[in-house]
Amino acid sequence: MQKTALIKSFRHTAMATAFLATSILLPSAVLAQMDKPTTDALESYFEFVDYNSGTIAVDQLAAEDWNKLYVLDVRDAGQYAKAHIPGAVNIEWRRVFAERAKLPKDKTVLAYCNTGSFSGQVAMALRIAGYENVRILHGGMDAYIRAKK
Repeated sequence: MQKTALIKSFRHTAMATAFLATSILLPSAVLAQMDKPTTDALESYFEFVDYNSGTIAVDQLAAEDWNKLYVLDVRDAGQYAKAHIPGAVNIEWRRVFAERAKLPKDKTVLAYCNTGSFSGQVAMALRIAGYENVRILHGGMDAYIRAKK
């Protein structure tokens, strides 16, 4: 019994040590690999951004405004198939940056996911890449469904 407790304690200590080492060293390793243009773009983005920067709430959009937007659903295809905002184009959030050439630069891109977390990542990456026309649907699909009830 005592041997089992010792082994469990060792495993927990080893896992905690590995986590700590990773959390301390990984950001340094990633930062060391970041080139100057990327660093400059991130600094510029965070100097510009404010708390609600780039978000649009469902209730801010009149019915006719939706047609003026390029609505981008960044959820997976299964979620999109179950329900989506009418007219939305589906590109899963992991693929949006790689497929950014498909996005218009002359029209506001309104990105959404379920809550806003994945669309926020998409918007940040696209803005850093020079897409200043990207906005996030505040609250995502959840907020859209609540507003339409």
